[in-house]
Amino acid sequence: MSRVKSVNIGMPRPNPHKATRDTGIDKRPQSGPVEVRAPGPRGTGLGSGLVGDFIGDPRHHGGDEQAVYSFTREDLDAWEGRLDRELTDGFFGENLTTEGYDVNEARLGEIWQIGDTVQLKVTSPRLPCSTFRGWVDEKGWLRTFTLAARPGAYLSVVQPGVISAGDELRVIHRPDHNVTVALTYRALTTERHLLPSLLEAGTDLDDETRGAIEKNAAFDAG
Repeated sequence: MSRVKSVNIGMPRPNPHKATRDTGIDKRPQSGPVEVRAPGPRGTGLGSGLVGDFIGDPRHHGGDEQAVYSFTREDLDAWEGRLDRELTDGFFGENLTTEGYDVNEARLGEIWQIGDTVQLKVTSPRLPCSTFRGWVDEKGWLRTFTLAARPGAYLSVVQPGVISAGDELRVIHRPDHNVTVALTYRALTTERHLLPSLLEAGTDLDDETRGAIEKNAAFDAG
């Protein structure tokens, strides 16, 4: 069974790695249910889709298209082996640490049912930033993480409610296209020749990814 292993939220802590003064990347598992709702537009809304979760840089993170971030426990375990250190649930800044489902192979526009009420839609891959690099504190970390091409998925909130550790994760809608989180990430980072192939996702493409495709096309034409 695919499930949510932990639901993680972050409190403000000093951020020496970015101009913003605080960060919520240090997310910790919660013992009880957590309310999930659409936070509104990036920059002017509530930030995170999880009530109580802190977004330190609301200009570049959070908002409806990045309301929830999901990463697999299986990938955390693999990174533990590579980095030779313990990585607790939430350490990569994820709100949901999942088990039993490869979120990197989820398709853009895919909808998950979490527990009895919450529905989330896959929107885009996570692109690592300077805060993530500084937080992990491994030499060459951004390049190492990028080359692995297993970034985890951002999700929007389709139906609000509450989620708890142990809730079942079910895919209730899977689009006909083959544009996955991992493919999108590779196209945006190391394999930009793949960008045109993302158009297969149609309306499931988020605005930022579509903008990257258009910018790349203009550059090639110029």
